[in-house]
Amino acid sequence: MGLYICNVPANSALKTLHDALKRETFDGAYYVHGEDDFQKDDAVKQLVDAGIEPAMRDFNMEVLRAQEADAKSLDAALSALPMLADRRIVVIRDVSLLKKDARKVLDRYLEKPSPDILVILVEAPGGKTDKDLAKNATPLEFDNLSADRIPRWISHYASTHFHAKVAPAAADLLQIAVGTDLHQLVSELDKLASFANGREITEEDVAAVVGVRRGETMADFLDQVAQRNVSKALELLPVILGQPKVSAVQLIMALTVQTIALAWGKARLKEGLSQSRLQGEYFGFLKQAGGAYTGRPWGSAASMWALAADRWSNSSLDHALDALLEADRMLKETRISSEEQIMATLVLSMCVEEERVAA
Repeated sequence: MGLYICNVPANSALKTLHDALKRETFDGAYYVHGEDDFQKDDAVKQLVDAGIEPAMRDFNMEVLRAQEADAKSLDAALSALPMLADRRIVVIRDVSLLKKDARKVLDRYLEKPSPDILVILVEAPGGKTDKDLAKNATPLEFDNLSADRIPRWISHYASTHFHAKVAPAAADLLQIAVGTDLHQLVSELDKLASFANGREITEEDVAAVVGVRRGETMADFLDQVAQRNVSKALELLPVILGQPKVSAVQLIMALTVQTIALAWGKARLKEGLSQSRLQGEYFGFLKQAGGAYTGRPWGSAASMWALAADRWSNSSLDHALDALLEADRMLKETRISSEEQIMATLVLSMCVEEERVAA
């Protein structure tokens, strides 16, 4: 079963893929593209697994790199007949990098694809969508999973690939520790499943294996800044920066999103929205923001932002954004201050500078 078919909301690409796998019938060509290379690779794997039995792949599957394929070799791959199987599969990776003559061969083929060949066109990492390929082949576009989908993805992936159950608190802590990088999440889940050895993966397991404990996460640091608790934020700062997958740049990204969210929430409260409804409104805000980096699950972010919005004035929020811009500049340019020094100055500026100036 695929990675995202069950228990995870499907986008149009996932639905198209799921329907094809369920019917066991395929279109002549698929164009696999989008931001998330993990999901793209998995879609290719699922199509290949469903399209040809493993024993037949040596005879009926060909994988080409676009940069290395010329018109003659591509034409030969697309013209060959299946051997002792229902179909052949031709995978063309980095497809938009095909040379001009080879691209003409592909475009001509896509006008009338063979019913005996399944062609999988895979866009290069970071490559832009090729509109012609998206039109002439069935498009499967995979964007990065938003933070609100990650906990369910963790549970589903652990269940289907490692036969392991993950406690909700453990999935939440794992997401806080690793973020939304699916490759990293899979690596940690692999280790956690081995560590748990058949039992449910708990929050304590995540702390032991990943090295991140509740109360010492990026989310905890962000909460303290949101509440303007400067002493606690400064206490947590070296702990957070000492964690293997956390950098000052990530903290600034998450703090910037949080500060903008607090300003948005304050404006909504001024318009008359009740604080009890603000948390729910933040989910709509995050969906509109697309891939904004929150540094934690949406639920915990929305809860804290709704609670803390009234703690900030318009001027303090403006000052905080200026301080974030300056800290970002210093991280890129300075050779004197350490990341911890720059971040400590930022925390002080965001949390106490307004009061100091007023005094």
